[in-house]
Amino acid sequence: MQLPLEALPLVADRFKALAEPTRLRILGILCERAAGGQELLAAVATSQANLSKHLSALIAVGFVGRRREGVSATYFLADPTVRQLCDLVCRQLKLDLERKVATMAATLPAPARRAKRRLPVRAR
Repeated sequence: MQLPLEALPLVADRFKALAEPTRLRILGILCERAAGGQELLAAVATSQANLSKHLSALIAVGFVGRRREGVSATYFLADPTVRQLCDLVCRQLKLDLERKVATMAATLPAPARRAKRRLPVRAR
């Protein structure tokens, strides 16, 4: 699919938003269920300011949505293609790691076999 050159910075912004482990953790939680700010804060184990910064970045690119409920908010996955993209990348990473492990296992020397101790034969 060809995009106009003017759209490429928008695509790059979306990929940049995914290039941060904390944001991936947030998206992982929101792929499972909508969550409040306090729940995300506890699950991600970061500061309130840091969580707000990451949520703002994810909202800005349209990956996450926010529903205000009085003084609190609930966050949800606003773009279902994010789940598909993350699943695709994670599946491929798993395959790559399995191949690397298999390759490494194939190149390791076989375990040394214990040589049977032979007792000297006595002459009769």
